[in-house]
Amino acid sequence: MTFKEIIQSNKPVLVDFFAPWCGPCKMIAPVLKDVKQEIGDAVTIIKIDVDKNPQTAGEFQVSSIPTLILFKNGNQLWRQTGMVTKGALVSTLKQHTSQGL
Repeated sequence: MTFKEIIQSNKPVLVDFFAPWCGPCKMIAPVLKDVKQEIGDAVTIIKIDVDKNPQTAGEFQVSSIPTLILFKNGNQLWRQTGMVTKGALVSTLKQHTSQGL
């Protein structure tokens, strides 16, 4: 399945644009893991390495990392660059999911 196909999903998809050498990217990884445990399958979370996928990062104007973008049906619903807390992220995801989690 391609990235374009994944973000066209009817289920919200949270994309983490990161790089393995990025300090803040490493700090956000456990936050995303905790968020996934809390919200389960209501949202799909995927990671995109900007070094391996520069075209995808460029297409979505990702110039700083980490950048989180929430998609649903191919539309960008929310975007955050930099660190985000688990609570803020869960709250944002709940706003954008049809089930309300």
